[in-house]
Amino acid sequence: MKILLVNKFHYRKGGSETYYFALAEALRRAGHQVIFFAMDSKKNLPCEQAQYFVTNVEYNGPQGAAAQLKSGLKLLYSHEAKQKFAALLAAEKPDVVHLNLVHRQITLSVVDAAKAAGVPVVFTQHDLICVCPNYTCLAPDGICEDCLKGNFAPCVKKRCVKGSRAKSLLAAAEAVLYRMRGSYNKIDCYITPSGFYRDLLQRAGFTKAPIRHIPNFLPGGTVFAPVPCKAQAKLLYLGRLTPEKGLPTLLNALAACPDACLEIAGEGPQRAELEQQVRDLGLGDRVKFLGFLTGQPLTERLNACRAVVLPSEWYENGPYSVMEALAVGKPVLGSRIGGIPEMVQEGQTGFLFRPGDAEDLAAAIGRLYGLTEEGYQALCRSAAAFAAETFSEEAYLAQLLPIYERLTGKQ
Repeated sequence: MKILLVNKFHYRKGGSETYYFALAEALRRAGHQVIFFAMDSKKNLPCEQAQYFVTNVEYNGPQGAAAQLKSGLKLLYSHEAKQKFAALLAAEKPDVVHLNLVHRQITLSVVDAAKAAGVPVVFTQHDLICVCPNYTCLAPDGICEDCLKGNFAPCVKKRCVKGSRAKSLLAAAEAVLYRMRGSYNKIDCYITPSGFYRDLLQRAGFTKAPIRHIPNFLPGGTVFAPVPCKAQAKLLYLGRLTPEKGLPTLLNALAACPDACLEIAGEGPQRAELEQQVRDLGLGDRVKFLGFLTGQPLTERLNACRAVVLPSEWYENGPYSVMEALAVGKPVLGSRIGGIPEMVQEGQTGFLFRPGDAEDLAAAIGRLYGLTEEGYQALCRSAAAFAAETFSEEAYLAQLLPIYERLTGKQ
């Protein structure tokens, strides 16, 4: 088969792009042909289909009123993307279109082009934008499901999109437009990395199409085996330094665990606030900020840690940080929220705690450090075995390819 993968970014930016490029390689190894459609950017990796890519649209930088209006109209429905996508479909004649991140810069206009060409569409849900205009189900005052049933006024009232009433209004208008056009019913099948997202999306009732849960996978060649660490190894946090990630809760918990040390790998707008909290709590000798890491430096820190901590306070989907940790036999301390409990199984792959509860997180840290060496090694082996069974490329394709085959009648 020939599969057309669609994602707004054609360079390695985050978890969605990790999936996008890994899926391309997995499909190629399985004997299929892969082509791409994305947004034009100087950061893009080389691509034979680049001539069809849609013009780069930036919504977050400073813009005048005229530019904001023009960008806003493109946010709702990109005729340029539809035309270029139709041209790509005509030239390449793919069997399946597989969408990833497409809202805003690309828009669901490409779905109309695919339907006109008679090409089935699969859509992997990396976030919750189909039911929440700010895509996280996270309002300024915390977890929020007020828009779940299709009334998007709360998004505007609470200024859920970057604290801006104008951007929130545009995002709500986009959501209303897609409901009115029946865009979500034109998708043939949705895929969610977590069962939690599947259940939430089904509860929202935003589409008549089937929603399938298939856990994300790690690239082919991943070695699923425990990597030994020193007895005094530190805890490791991987990710953005933003409020929904729960890092203040983690630091408060660490203050109650005098034997534990922490490394924080990541950058974000909350860094200065977190550094001040470290000073206020007297944790300067036990907490180290590593900044943004990737490649070998990140691998080295992951291999050297005792466990990874994910103290999120929002609906995580299927975080790659958890998958990568478990693959090398690192237990995970994770919040009991979103899709995290599907990956962090109590006493088998790590320990869970209530989101936002520093005392409960401190107790989880205590359970980890209270293990005997034999008990810790058994936990590491169990984590790697779970990852090998759940996150392999082969397991993923065994569930994805039958969906393609059912929609196309091809193998």
